[in-house]
Amino acid sequence: MKPRQHGFTMIELIVVIVILGILAATALPKFIDIRSEAQQASVEGVAGAAASAMNINFSGCLVKNHVVTADKCAKVDACDDVASLLQSGVPATYAVAASGTDVGTTNGATATCTVTAGGKTATFTGISAGNP
Repeated sequence: MKPRQHGFTMIELIVVIVILGILAATALPKFIDIRSEAQQASVEGVAGAAASAMNINFSGCLVKNHVVTADKCAKVDACDDVASLLQSGVPATYAVAASGTDVGTTNGATATCTVTAGGKTATFTGISAGNP
């Protein structure tokens, strides 16, 4: 009886490694692009949360006649005040600033605010509230 061969030949292993290398070389640019898209989506997510927080705070302030009240109405007169409205604040690697003129002290006044992180930018509308 002739013993059966076990395993793969060196040629078969090299062919598989070459095929995997070609697949990796064609897939790598796609993964790099996905990272950039994920970073942009993250910044847009923070901007969306900030916009929601501003709207909810403004609604709470309307109910309380813009009198600052714990857990109901917080004073907002600048875009970066959104950090106090978010449960965990704005993540440390993100910056929030006004795109032009800030929201100011007139209740209900709006301004375009910008969230920036890692070279990516997204905007949201800030709303002034809780000002005397």
